[in-house]
Amino acid sequence: MASRVMPLANKVVLVTGASSGIGAATGELLARLGARLTLTGRNKEGLQRTANSCQEHGSEVLSITADLVDPVAVENLVEQTMARAVFQLTQLCVPHLVKSKGNIVNVSSVNGQRAFSGVLTYCMSKAALDHFTRCVALDLAPKQVRVNAVSPGVIVTELHQRAGLSDEALVEFLERSKRTHALGRPGQPSEVAEAIAFLASDLASNITGVTLPVDGGRHAMCPR
Repeated sequence: MASRVMPLANKVVLVTGASSGIGAATGELLARLGARLTLTGRNKEGLQRTANSCQEHGSEVLSITADLVDPVAVENLVEQTMARAVFQLTQLCVPHLVKSKGNIVNVSSVNGQRAFSGVLTYCMSKAALDHFTRCVALDLAPKQVRVNAVSPGVIVTELHQRAGLSDEALVEFLERSKRTHALGRPGQPSEVAEAIAFLASDLASNITGVTLPVDGGRHAMCPR
């Protein structure tokens, strides 16, 4: 039933950050929907776990451990993926996206739309990503290539511990999220993955230049 709702069978998709969290959940969902995947991330063990899970769903998987801040690694990633098939992601792949009428889904954050203290660089980077999404969407629209983004709020992943939060601080942070998100809870990686799958599918064929909040209403709130 799911594959008829979101027709992604045999589409080739590059998923970054696939070793954990939203990236891993996205890869696993796209595998269930029939996509052929290139998975990349910095953590080799985590990436292998995601790849194994995707393969259990019958997906063809190419797994590449890479750090996307390294331009040589990015170029190698593109070359290895293109050796398998056409895929969706970044400006490096525009010629192939044009040929396949593929699309790009970026992962932004509510921090790109709202100001928060103590995370200046992160907020700035996500705000830039939102505008990058809109600008590239306009540039590629004449070529029928769609470019969108999802904007999660607080999502329950390992990101917070890796950022240095103690177990006690994390519990407090997630409890506070019940008050700062209109739906009364933080989100799950699978919920972001489902939004990504929708934007990547033909069901979103007339949607481009959009940053879609997947944040339980966080972007609309001004909690005191």
